[in-house]
Amino acid sequence: MLVKWWRSQAKSRVWRLRRKGIRSTSSISFSYPHLLTQQPQQKGTTQQEETMPKNKGKGGKNRKRGKNEADDEKRELVFKEDGQEYAQVLRMLGNGRCEAMCIDGTKRLCHIRGKMHKKVWIAAGDIILVGLRDYQDDKADVILKYMPDEARLLKAYGELPENTRLNEGIVDEEDEGGADDYVEFEDEDIDKI
Repeated sequence: MLVKWWRSQAKSRVWRLRRKGIRSTSSISFSYPHLLTQQPQQKGTTQQEETMPKNKGKGGKNRKRGKNEADDEKRELVFKEDGQEYAQVLRMLGNGRCEAMCIDGTKRLCHIRGKMHKKVWIAAGDIILVGLRDYQDDKADVILKYMPDEARLLKAYGELPENTRLNEGIVDEEDEGGADDYVEFEDEDIDKI
């Protein structure tokens, strides 16, 4: 109880001294230095309000995820090497994986590498370069996604077969007869409802 009283007396003493304009309060500054941080305002001057500092950063990981530096500039066309193969994405599976049909005729489960994950968006029908695994023939790793103009150049150079469809979503064999799935309603049927 005595300690609370002493603290309140010391605080009020400091504020009384500040109002008078006395700055030297050496006896109080040792025990309560946080009370003496603000200097008293002199008459005739205006005190500026303290504001929070401005953010100088550009943002966090969400900004980096959306940034795409490679859009503006043309990059050099990358051809396949040993242990690599061209493939066309059949469908996306989620969790950074996709199913792709390689040019050699093998359907492989492809894993999108971390450097491309959430930065390069891959959709069904895209032409990609995959790295084949020595120990698993049915799995591969996505190394590069070709832009549509690069895929056309690969086809023109003869790297891709002529029957490869570019810039189109892949339609599965089950979905080709999709015209029969539609139901047409006539106006008479709607009036009965």
